[in-house]
Amino acid sequence: MKFVVYGAGAIGGVLATGMHLAGDDVVVIARGAHLDAIQAGGMRIDTPDGSMVVAVSAVGHPREIEWTADHAVLLGMKGQDTEGALEALAECAPPELVVACVQNGVENERRALRWFGNVYGVVVMAPAAHLEPGVVAGYSAPRRGVLDVGRYPRGRDAVAKELAAAFERAGFSAVAQRDIMAWKYRKLLMNLGNIVEALCERGPGAGDVVRALHEEGEAVLRAAKIAYVSTKQDAKRRDGILNPKPIDGRHRDGGSTWQSVARGMPSLETPFLNGEIVLLGREHGVPTPVNEACCALAVEAVPDHLPNNSVPPARLLGR
Repeated sequence: MKFVVYGAGAIGGVLATGMHLAGDDVVVIARGAHLDAIQAGGMRIDTPDGSMVVAVSAVGHPREIEWTADHAVLLGMKGQDTEGALEALAECAPPELVVACVQNGVENERRALRWFGNVYGVVVMAPAAHLEPGVVAGYSAPRRGVLDVGRYPRGRDAVAKELAAAFERAGFSAVAQRDIMAWKYRKLLMNLGNIVEALCERGPGAGDVVRALHEEGEAVLRAAKIAYVSTKQDAKRRDGILNPKPIDGRHRDGGSTWQSVARGMPSLETPFLNGEIVLLGREHGVPTPVNEACCALAVEAVPDHLPNNSVPPARLLGR
């Protein structure tokens, strides 16, 4: 299997460098200054054990790849960028292409299935970061994290097992799961606090907001009769695997949304995290005022250039 990591940010970059070092055939699709840096000097990966530069191949568009039946695409971009990436991919890749969504949220797989017939979901549990062009960081050692995979919408087949084996070679713990979306809905609940971590002042008040987000999320999933694994199952799966450590004496500042705010990105993934709960709540008659307020805050944050951890939690709840 030949791998194309489409979106070489924090997770995609750590995964791609691990695959390259393991001897797998891998190329990344990146953009802007990040692409320029990789093409000029390789991708640097920082870890608790040290740093190295990996000469991974990089292109700027799917049309630059000579597609074959052996290719698998690993989507690594944020949810708001998925649709454009799929359209670009469909212009030049065959419809039977294997597409694995190594992404947060639960909508990417459904969108990919409109374009491609072999879609897989991947649960991402990995403390990684990407804050400057050409550089990614993986904060867990010796395992980089957890990347469980399964066929979408359900099932475990030979391709899922082959993907899991490739993720293992790249330094992750990976299991081919039959009910991958139940695991991804658990991760969705965990990601509801991303916008709070990114924009709210840190302290007890932020914790109150996150608890309210989780309560709304669980109420919505129950009303929609959507299965999700328990916190106990999730904790058991990750126990002894995720081992966050500092790099050069510094711990990771924040997760994916925090990093987007820090880099001044033109959009945030909140509509595909908290917005999923809002959507389901409206469909099933469950109020989701705190998740709605978080979506509104995310919309304001980009044009207003709100800095990290600048919003009092009381202001958010006051909406």
